[in-house]
Amino acid sequence: MPEEVLQQAASEMLDWHGSGMSVMEMSHRSKEFVSICESAEADFRELMAVPKHFKILFMQGGGLAENAIVPLNLSRGESADFVVTGSWSDKSQKEARKYCDVQIAASNESSDRTSLPPPASWNLRPQARYVHVCSNETIDGVEFQELPDLRALGTEAPLVIDFSSHVASRPVDWSKVGLAFGGAQKNLGPAGVTLVVVREDLLGHALPVCPSAFDYKIVANNHSMYNTPPTYAIYISGLTFQWLKHQKEGEANAQVWGVAAMEKRNIAKSQLLYGAIDRSQLYVNRVGKDCRSRMNVPFFLRDESRNEAFLAGAKTRGLLQLKGHKSVGGMRASIYNAMPLAGVAALVDYMQEFEKKHA
Repeated sequence: MPEEVLQQAASEMLDWHGSGMSVMEMSHRSKEFVSICESAEADFRELMAVPKHFKILFMQGGGLAENAIVPLNLSRGESADFVVTGSWSDKSQKEARKYCDVQIAASNESSDRTSLPPPASWNLRPQARYVHVCSNETIDGVEFQELPDLRALGTEAPLVIDFSSHVASRPVDWSKVGLAFGGAQKNLGPAGVTLVVVREDLLGHALPVCPSAFDYKIVANNHSMYNTPPTYAIYISGLTFQWLKHQKEGEANAQVWGVAAMEKRNIAKSQLLYGAIDRSQLYVNRVGKDCRSRMNVPFFLRDESRNEAFLAGAKTRGLLQLKGHKSVGGMRASIYNAMPLAGVAALVDYMQEFEKKHA
């Protein structure tokens, strides 16, 4: 979380804008909270340049729940194609099998999740109701640097993207997207709220068994208030949207703002870290350079007997949560939007010192 956001939330904790209440105490239907929610939606639409024919929904359940909610709303009980590029897209296709006919249109399993299958190689079915991709895989560290154009691949199926772990880190070409979803807890806010951006023509097709609270059309018609929303998480996310809008990068005569600034900053952070890894004799990143994630950088010590010493030394420097996911091992540095360049530089300095000591 950006420190400025946490400071503002702390200052407003007991009394939001003279209301005499904390946001935690507000009714979700009160004029105060409705204004918070409306502002958050408007700020996100502006920040991400979301077109008017898309609905922005604040929901619950996280990305895992959306793995069920998406096919319940879009599949019509028929078919969906999945591009499996890591742990999260694999979870998505397994969950969707409960509600529709699933085909794995492409996979990177043969490369040990270190590459992305080129879109021209995808085996897409003309009757598929949608095509699902996870545009950034947190565990495996692969990221789509450009979204596929499904129409150029010969299908009118809408593209569904799980952008949980890199939303607002780069612009989105909405002309290629039918629906995007993501848990807030990487770049947007605390755990508890899930953001769904869905094209209007995809509403109204939920399966009869779909719970009313998860029917996108019902949620949209009720402005994300059909059931009690995660109010405080929406409030914090709204503060984060405002913070993101005011970020800038570049010289005075060539400044970029908002998501464009974050993308420029994220490129600089990831290049600094990947450069240090690639120049090292101790560390290695196995992901192809054309699809390396800017958000999640997995790396391994060539001598893995030194893993615990590396983590212990990092902790003494205040460099935390560097242990890789249990399914893949090694290390992983997650450098989300709120991580400053100085934080990445501190990690690189430590890595270089550790390598000199243990060379």
